Amino acid sequence: MSEPLVYLNDRFVTASQAHLNIYDLGIVLGATLTEMTRTFGHQPFRLEDHLGRLYRSCKYANLQPPLSLEQTQAKTLELIEANCKFLTPGQDLGIIHFITPGENRIYAGSAAATARLSSTFCIHTFPMPFGAWRHLFTEGTHVVTPAIRHIPPQCIEPKMKNRSRLHWWLADQQSHAVDPKAITLLLDLEGNITECAGSNFLIAKGRTVYSPTSRNILEGVSLVTVRELAAELGWGWVEKDLQPYDVVNADEAWLTTTPYCIAPCTRINNTPVGNGKPGPMFASLMAAWSRKVGLDILKQIMES
Repeated sequence: MSEPLVYLNDRFVTASQAHLNIYDLGIVLGATLTEMTRTFGHQPFRLEDHLGRLYRSCKYANLQPPLSLEQTQAKTLELIEANCKFLTPGQDLGIIHFITPGENRIYAGSAAATARLSSTFCIHTFPMPFGAWRHLFTEGTHVVTPAIRHIPPQCIEPKMKNRSRLHWWLADQQSHAVDPKAITLLLDLEGNITECAGSNFLIAKGRTVYSPTSRNILEGVSLVTVRELAAELGWGWVEKDLQPYDVVNADEAWLTTTPYCIAPCTRINNTPVGNGKPGPMFASLMAAWSRKVGLDILKQIMES
């Protein structure tokens, strides 16, 4: 084998052979459910949690995966073993699962309603691009709250991780007009903090961590990990509505996400958070997470 493998529908193929049809409703309608997992030292982290959420999302969206959850886990482990052979020392894999309703050649939209569809199901991997995230740790992240608002949970259930993300693209254009390196943090229709496009958002004050209400966000696996680590460190945890005012006046703020676990947020809308530098609670969380996976996460990001 001279290139990485992809699992597509019912077989393994090389990455160059893996293609989606232009009639796939993941393309035509943006109807795609997805998950991202990563490895630490080539071992997947909380794969069962990610797959469990994917299968719950499929049930809610009336999509039928072609494999059982147990079969998907087995295929994922097989793919990881095959594709880790292409990594250089210090690298790890990102693992993507996605499912769409499948192909419909008669068209899309309401015209597709009577078609009998077979879902498209894919598992693929990529080497984690740690260099793309180093500035988040050397400079801290700057989040911007654009005019585009978070889609209300009455419209799309936020517990489903999906790729229907045109509103995120539009929001990013506004955020990047303020700062090309900014990360978009969306507010809801009432002005409450929700989440970033690829991460959850948390603040800390004293020895308590505050999270936006779970009714209005995707409760990420990384957020759950931070909640568990916070309990181990003896910190409090409160879920409530938060506004930009609360972020500005917090001691610390963080982004939590699968690729880089947790990163310090040092500015919101060009206003410093706390003293504008990564804080001691961030350092404690990153150290605890590193102990949990048996790998110095920050060192890997900075040096790999």
